[in-house]
Amino acid sequence: MTKDFKKRLNDLEQAHDALIARPNGAVEFSNGIITRYKYPVLTEMHTPLHWRYDFNPDNNPFLMERFGINAVFNSGAMKLNGKYILLPRVEGADRKSFFAVAESDNGIDNFKFWDKPIIIPETGIPDTNIYDMRLVQHEDGWIYGLFCTERRDSNAHIGDQTAAIAQCGIVRTKDLLEWERLKDLVTPSPQQRNVVLHPEFVNGQYAFYTRPQDGFIEAGNGGGIGFGLSKSIEEAVIDKETVIAQKVYHTVYEAKNGQGPAPIKTSKGWLHLAHGVRNTAAGLRYVLYMFMTALDDLTRIIHQPAGYFIAPEGNERVGDVSNVVFSNGWIADDDGTVYIYYASSDTRMHVATSTIEKLLDYVINTAPDGFNSFASASTVTKIAEDNLAYLSEQAMEKMQPHLIK
Repeated sequence: MTKDFKKRLNDLEQAHDALIARPNGAVEFSNGIITRYKYPVLTEMHTPLHWRYDFNPDNNPFLMERFGINAVFNSGAMKLNGKYILLPRVEGADRKSFFAVAESDNGIDNFKFWDKPIIIPETGIPDTNIYDMRLVQHEDGWIYGLFCTERRDSNAHIGDQTAAIAQCGIVRTKDLLEWERLKDLVTPSPQQRNVVLHPEFVNGQYAFYTRPQDGFIEAGNGGGIGFGLSKSIEEAVIDKETVIAQKVYHTVYEAKNGQGPAPIKTSKGWLHLAHGVRNTAAGLRYVLYMFMTALDDLTRIIHQPAGYFIAPEGNERVGDVSNVVFSNGWIADDDGTVYIYYASSDTRMHVATSTIEKLLDYVINTAPDGFNSFASASTVTKIAEDNLAYLSEQAMEKMQPHLIK
């Protein structure tokens, strides 16, 4: 081992340790609904050095990276054994993605990856790429992971190496260490993206939120957040998909929309976090939005604020696929704190925090979309008029003692 090798290794280890241990402070100003944080919680540089480098100087005398990591994003999330767990999509320089577990004591910083990534068992038709896992602690006692499995379209012309078919893969575990692969979900739709398992049985069946697609990229006529039931999870089959949240012209979800993580149950209804996509002159723009469904009917939306809940800001706008935020994981703590984990521009992971109380206030009391400019201006006018009347009333109350004198 040369002196230069030792120094380079020492420098790498010190820089990595400092990155993992870096405190993550809250951004001072917010909209009152969420608190953003200064630094991403996971990046490609957070991945362990022993994944990327061969430490044996005989094999790697220049201490080069032997496996490059391009990005860490689109993470499932859960609380397990008192730890905040993230299960992100780790994308190598070779463009293939795999899953890995990172944990933190506080959910805000100091996320550290487990020693090895997760090996997901293959089906009879091997996956070319897997990504975007939703973690769900189901009432049947298992932890389920639903993810997108991508394979080349075998019917495509040999000259077309971009045509793909996306379906929903399903695994389950008790400890995030040993994973059992189940059969892929079967639905009436040609392709599936962003499928999420509901955490409770519905009429004794497993309930799924789906995103039916006509093609790999374009939602086509199948756009919207779907809902369906299956009697089995080992051989999950949905016979009928009901679209509960459709695409709507000139909204933040006019091109595509899909369920984010599994919804959170509250006394008022089920809180949902979803992503919406619209087309712009600069390409597709992904944002997050929220809605609530009834406790007695998961297909009935009872509240939905207009517009987006989270959109990319500052450096979040820049990355492999710019102008994108995406979430497939959040954690609701027993004290009511909600940790919302979102990726920016297909590159890195962030956290925002809120509370159940704030999110309920936001979803219930924020005006819904009126779907035209007149309605938007009317909403703002009503808020302005109410505020002006309130301020006038407050001013008069302040003047009362002087008037009495």
